[in-house]
Amino acid sequence: MRGPIAPPQVPLAASRAEVFADLVQDSVERLERRWPQLADIDFLVLEVPRLDGPGQVWSDEAVPLGGTLPSRDGRRARVVVYRRPVEIRTKGRDERAALVHEVVVEQVAELLGLTPETVDPRYGED
Repeated sequence: MRGPIAPPQVPLAASRAEVFADLVQDSVERLERRWPQLADIDFLVLEVPRLDGPGQVWSDEAVPLGGTLPSRDGRRARVVVYRRPVEIRTKGRDERAALVHEVVVEQVAELLGLTPETVDPRYGED
């Protein structure tokens, strides 16, 4: 009988999507120490942003790295980070982790009506 090459807790066994989701979660946990109300926001990872309707195409604007959905109709607010656009713009784990944190900070700031520097005083230092 054959088993896995590595146990599940070893990074070798984690998919790229799982590793990316962990980066988002790490960023959220950093911010929750300062902003406990983030526990009331859902943080999601999607592969790519969707276009609003059939037949639509991207404009000359850059593909978004993240987005927000405010709370409504009993649904919690959401912050979304788009994995593929972030991965394409980064080389290596450290650079990816920094960009993920920047995107999370920007989206949280938008939801809370604050500046990114208020959400994380170290925003933009990298």
